[in-house]
This record gives sequence, C-alpha cells and structure tokens, in this order.
Amino acid sequence: MFLRLAEQHRKFVQDLVMNLQALAIVLEKRGYLASCYTCGGQMNSASFMVSLADNHLIRFLVSDYGITWTEMRDDRELMKLEGAEAISQLQELANLVKYQIQPSEAVPTAAQRV
Repeated sequence: MFLRLAEQHRKFVQDLVMNLQALAIVLEKRGYLASCYTCGGQMNSASFMVSLADNHLIRFLVSDYGITWTEMRDDRELMKLEGAEAISQLQELANLVKYQIQPSEAVPTAAQRV
C-alpha cells in the first residue's frame, strides 16, 4: 500500500510541475513576468515565480518535501501557505489566465483581501 501511495505522490508532483511550466508560458504571453525552473529531467521539483505588479511577487515551490505559496510585496512576506491551501491559491492565479484578465486588472490575491 505505501509503495503505491509513494508512486501516486511522485506522479502528482510531476503533473503539478508540468502544469506550472505551462502556466508560466501562458502568463508570459499575457504580459506577466513569469518563470518556472525545474531541477533535472525527472520533474520532481519546481520553483515558479510571477510578478503581478510592481514589487508584488508570487513564488510557488513544489517538491517531494512539500508545496508552498509565498506572496511578497516590497520584499516583505505577506502570506505563506502550504499544501492544499497553496494549491487553491494557485488556482486563483490560473483563473487570471482562464478569464484573460490583464496584469493591470488583476483581481486581489488572498493577502490583498485580508
């Protein structure tokens, strides 16, 4: 049972990394500064970053060790989420692309709504 769960987790991380790469490409085409870096060819970790506005940066890290979402403004950390909460915030970011919202019209992120 545990070997099966470990393999499912590896596949989940690989799928998430592939989606982060695609999201970075689409965001760049929409005018955002975005990047997604992976280590090695196994796609078992990634660092995704996007600038939503001047001095407003989102960093999403995924690896076998965990998943984190960090939101920063003016080099200060506003919010840090992990696991499912981090993935939910990533979905909100993906909605920017889905609904074709331009950078200047970007909806407030969770830290801005608090």
